[in-house]
Amino acid sequence: MTKPAASPYLSLRQAVRPAIFAHQLLAGDAERAGELAAECEELLLLTRELLKAAGQARILGPEPGPVLSPEPGALGGLGALGGAADAHGADRDARLLDAYADAGMAWARVVGSSMALGRALLEAGATEDARRLAGFLAGAGEESAAADLQAELAKAVLAAHQEQLKGINNKMPPEEIEKSIKALRAVLLEVPKDLNRDVNRLLVPLAASIHAIMRERDIEIPYSSRVEHIAAGGVAKYPDIVTISLDEIAAEFEGLC
Repeated sequence: MTKPAASPYLSLRQAVRPAIFAHQLLAGDAERAGELAAECEELLLLTRELLKAAGQARILGPEPGPVLSPEPGALGGLGALGGAADAHGADRDARLLDAYADAGMAWARVVGSSMALGRALLEAGATEDARRLAGFLAGAGEESAAADLQAELAKAVLAAHQEQLKGINNKMPPEEIEKSIKALRAVLLEVPKDLNRDVNRLLVPLAASIHAIMRERDIEIPYSSRVEHIAAGGVAKYPDIVTISLDEIAAEFEGLC
């Protein structure tokens, strides 16, 4: 019989990923680490408790080999020995169950602490770190917690770029076009796909601004260009290709500058 895994939920390598991430934050920028230190230290402490409980469960796991269990009517001495073995086994099983329960509760606290750290990261504007943490949670099988953190991440990114998105129009100067392209890329990276249609509509005035600059500078528009097509609303109904369309018009804009 093989020994149980490090915990009933996940592997050791998965369990320590949030802790590794917390260590990286603490070892990084001192000012930011100071703001997040409490959340990081709590996560590290809870991970240590998890590893101790998981290790106890592994130590107490079933040992290989048969267990003697004399039949009724056997010699008294052997019967007593069998009774002691049964009592020992029952006690071991009880301690094993307790260890697994402790590991499960410790993992729940680790996930909760990771979520608190994720929210603190979003408040600090560290969206890239929050995205990585959500990835660790998803990789550990906590898809629901990861989805919740990703939803909060999407809201934070939308809020951060809301003013820039509202200002997108068909007569923007080059510096505003560049800012708008960056904002749209950031939003597309985080927002749920069901919002792609709203983002896709913004490509029309963005492309129109680029097209206006091309005409103003008497730049010959190549046959392969899709800027005029997008500016006329040619992709507004196809949100599945919004990222590709944005990349295309961004490439043409970069060719102007």
